[in-house]
Amino acid sequence: MKAAATTKNKINFKEFGIFIAFFALVIVLMIISPDAFAKPRNLINIIKQASVNGILSCGMMFVIISGGIDLSAGSTIAFAGVAAAYCAQNPDGGILVPILAALAAGAIVGLINGFGVAYLNLPPFVITLATMTGIRGLALILSNGSPVYGLNKPFEHMTSFFLFGKIPLLAVYFILIVLFCGFILTKTVFGRRVYAIGGSETTAKVSGINVKRYKLAVYTICGVLAGIAGLLVASRTVQGSPTAGEGYEMDAIAAVVIGGISMSGGAGKWYGTIIGALFLAVIGNGLDILGVSSNYQKIIKGVIIAVAVYVDLRGKAKQE
Repeated sequence: MKAAATTKNKINFKEFGIFIAFFALVIVLMIISPDAFAKPRNLINIIKQASVNGILSCGMMFVIISGGIDLSAGSTIAFAGVAAAYCAQNPDGGILVPILAALAAGAIVGLINGFGVAYLNLPPFVITLATMTGIRGLALILSNGSPVYGLNKPFEHMTSFFLFGKIPLLAVYFILIVLFCGFILTKTVFGRRVYAIGGSETTAKVSGINVKRYKLAVYTICGVLAGIAGLLVASRTVQGSPTAGEGYEMDAIAAVVIGGISMSGGAGKWYGTIIGALFLAVIGNGLDILGVSSNYQKIIKGVIIAVAVYVDLRGKAKQE
């Protein structure tokens, strides 16, 4: 009985450790730099940054739970952003066509990745590394290597408005998307089967799950959500930049892993991704306030990812 209680406590600590770390980090930054960190404008910037990474992380969450990985997500942001920006240059146009363009761009990349993994049996690392390079090149070609400017006001307003005058629309998009993804993963047959595939692909096949179809689906979902992130980045910056999203895939992977999703697949809670995205946004913001250079910030993020993966692997080894 005691052993069972101990195990339960360990599981709870693993699940909620990131929540404790996040709130501890916020408290420390408020003590160290209360004037800069606690400013409403700064907090809004944190929320906006966490929202974009959080949306991208939702897609990455599906892929990682299924036992895969997607390195092309950052390039997809650029590709989708450029595609949306071109469609938003009409001053009298609305936002429907740019939205559809971004979704289509993301879906295409996701389908390519999913087809390569599921039907060509290519390792996820290999195929998504290839698309990461190729799609970035395509974005540069389409934009002639320069940002696409001259976007219409409705497109810009997608991210510049505040709900009730206080809540950034970016945060609203993120909350709606993450709740929808959480519902799919926990309350639908699709979500349970994604977990099953990540836990044991062989067992999933034996139980009658069409693994190839589900892999194609999760990579497509990741691509579509990366397309949405690209759309929002283009709207927020009022340009479709072919260099947008560089390194975002690593932030998304970090948010998912820090949030408690197992890198080996098949385990983890969807809501951890929310805190993972917020955690990274707060760290980045705090380091900026403290004057830490971007190069050192990358080192710190790398260490955080390594520690998160180590904790995950160690926990799994103990369970086995």
